[in-house]
Amino acid sequence: MTLLQPVLERTPSFSDVKRATKKTFHSLSVRNFRLYFIGQMISIAGTWMQSVAQGWLVLKLTGSAFDLGLVVALQFLPLLLLGTWGGVLVDRLAKRRILFGTQVVAGLLALTLGLLVGLTTIHLWEVLLMAGLLGMVNVLDNPARQAFVQEMVGREKLANAVSLNSVLMNSGRVVGPALAGFIIATWGIPVCFYANALSFVGVMVALALMDASELSPIKRAKKEKGQLVAGFRYAYHTGRLRNILVSVAVVGVFAFNFTVTLPLLAERSFGGTAATYGTFMSAMGIGAVLGGLVVAHRSKPTIKMLAFLCLAFGILMLGVAVAPYEWLALLLLVFMGATSIAFISTANASLQMNSKEEMRGRVMSLFSIAFLGSTPIGAPLLGLICATTGARMGIAFGGVATMLASVPLLLVLRERRLAAGGKTEI
Repeated sequence: MTLLQPVLERTPSFSDVKRATKKTFHSLSVRNFRLYFIGQMISIAGTWMQSVAQGWLVLKLTGSAFDLGLVVALQFLPLLLLGTWGGVLVDRLAKRRILFGTQVVAGLLALTLGLLVGLTTIHLWEVLLMAGLLGMVNVLDNPARQAFVQEMVGREKLANAVSLNSVLMNSGRVVGPALAGFIIATWGIPVCFYANALSFVGVMVALALMDASELSPIKRAKKEKGQLVAGFRYAYHTGRLRNILVSVAVVGVFAFNFTVTLPLLAERSFGGTAATYGTFMSAMGIGAVLGGLVVAHRSKPTIKMLAFLCLAFGILMLGVAVAPYEWLALLLLVFMGATSIAFISTANASLQMNSKEEMRGRVMSLFSIAFLGSTPIGAPLLGLICATTGARMGIAFGGVATMLASVPLLLVLRERRLAAGGKTEI
């Protein structure tokens, strides 16, 4: 035996790589999901461009961290207040039709915002109004998109498709912010809004080209009284769902407000520009893509993995908060992005795979409220913390809260270990 033989034996062959790749991307074998994936790929880049442009616009208008947090909060306030009603409607209606409507309205709102910035003297109240109206669209769009995934790929490929969809959402984070920084510096903020408005056409074309006969509509809820309360009761009395939602809510409030914390970190802690902020977001996006691909390859979500990812995410946030150099912050943001999206996609898949089909819209609306609808609470709070103590303290605060968010997950794991006679969940 040569010294190199053990190494050569462990070296993956081409067939091994091919099998691993096929496993990671196996939900893309479904034509309807491929179309959706391509359409979303175009749209998500535009969405991130608008997110960066909107944050930079507010800083240029007022220079206030609190105002930045307020705009972000208003974009998600309708989801917090009306999200459960949106879930009830999604459980009753055809998901594909809902998505057609939301893409049209969101595209028109982006176009309007671009015209307001480019052709008039825009005021903060107009930015707040557009953010609130987009939030109204997301009341239906978010739970509909989540529930529509199973209709395209079926239950067997659901976890993989959810993870790939998360990869897709964050691939846009790689391209979108970098493009936004370049476009803002070259042509100005309005072009980012115009580009986002055009990008929604990609999703509408994809939805139109789908073969309806290949869709597998999930069971719909019949219209009856008490459906809203029934959704809350179902989620609360199903222990795994309840504890996952609690953890996601804590992370949503205190951690996932990077559109507030990262521009402040870029500008005030490192003396950067819009390009610096775009680079920070892109670094997170690169990590998010890698993290999503790892989860897509594994495909089977577990509470143990979810708890580990939550802890790792919090620790990495603390690392970013204390990083003394820009290059070190960028490196840590890559790993932070990986754990953040791995946590969210694993939580998403766990909720969908452990909830009844006729309850899916309501459960996923609660997920959207916990993850995104909590922003009206978290964004102003983080904006206030950053305004009084600095961006680093705001990020560190989120890191500690995220580590604590693993506690409800560890409790579920402990209960299941006791029920299984001490066996460890894999």
